[in-house]
Amino acid sequence: MSPGALGRLLERPALEVAPALLGWTLLVDGVGGKIVEVEAYGPDDPASHSYGGETPRNRAMFGPPGRLYVYHSYGIHWCANVVCEPAGVGAAVLLRALEPTHGLETMRERRGVSDARLLCSGPGRLTQALGITGAADGARLDRAPFRLLPPSHPVEVEVTPRIGITKASTLPWRFVVRGSRWASRGPRRASP
Repeated sequence: MSPGALGRLLERPALEVAPALLGWTLLVDGVGGKIVEVEAYGPDDPASHSYGGETPRNRAMFGPPGRLYVYHSYGIHWCANVVCEPAGVGAAVLLRALEPTHGLETMRERRGVSDARLLCSGPGRLTQALGITGAADGARLDRAPFRLLPPSHPVEVEVTPRIGITKASTLPWRFVVRGSRWASRGPRRASP
C-alpha cells in the first residue's frame, strides 16, 4: 500500500480505523504478524491519553495519522498505538494482540517463552516480541523498519467493551478477529 493510501485509511475516526486494522500484518524489521485485537481511543474519551489535551508524553497521538504513539504503561511495559484521524485531533488505536507469523524465533528470544500463544497476546507482550520501545514514539508506519500490509481477505469482527481500564470501560470499543486464539483474552460481555 502506498504511503498516501495508508494515510487516507488512517485519517478516519478511531472507531472506524480500529476494526479496519484487523487482519493487517504489522512487521518490524521483518518480525511480526496479523493484527487480531485492537482498542479505539478518541479525543472525547475519558480513558484516552489525549483527553486532557496535548502534553509532552502524548504529543505523538496528536500528530499525523500513520505514526506510532508508544508509551510506558505502569512503568512495566511499552504499549503501541496507531495514530489516526487528522493531525491535532488526538486519537489512536491500541494494538492489543497479533497472530505471530514472521520471525517467531526472534520473538521467542525477546520474550523468553516458547509457546507461540504467549508471544503477542497482550499489548506489552506484543511490543516486547516486536522490539518496539519508546524510541519508536512518533515513527512512521510507512517507512523502515515498519511495514503495514493489508489483509488478503476480509475478517469477521467481534465487538466487545475494552479491557484493562477503569474509565469508560463499558464502551464497546474493543475489536477482535472472531474466534482468534491469539487475542489477549476471550470476549468480555457488557454488563446488563
